[in-house]
Amino acid sequence: MTPISNNPALVPPGGLSGAVAPASGPGAPASSAGGARKGADADGAATSGSSFADALSRANGSAGALSFSKHALARVQRRGIDVDASTLGRLSQGVDRAASKGSRDSLVLVDGTAFVVSVSNRTVITAVGSEHMKDNVFTNIDSAVIA
Repeated sequence: MTPISNNPALVPPGGLSGAVAPASGPGAPASSAGGARKGADADGAATSGSSFADALSRANGSAGALSFSKHALARVQRRGIDVDASTLGRLSQGVDRAASKGSRDSLVLVDGTAFVVSVSNRTVITAVGSEHMKDNVFTNIDSAVIA
């Protein structure tokens, strides 16, 4: 059971694939025959492949949509970070505020979760939950936003 496959807001268009796809069991490698199953959650039930894009569109309104790098998706999944439509909306607003100040790379804090975002291309680079923030150093950022 993984947070990404259980949270329709985090399923990217086309479903999960590659390194961030949930394995069939603990430590099981992804199948090389046929690749990851697109459009299915961990239990094999069909999922809406556009739910992630839809949630981002609703959260962003007319602004450009946020995207998550493969690394960020893996961190969200591995660390069990809950990213719902409300969180995405606040994250997007934080990125908008950073952009209005001319930021390039920003740390956006939403309810104790830190997101490092490339503001210019609106891509979340990584995510760190509050329980993993101790002793972390955030580098290569030029701003911080509390959203």
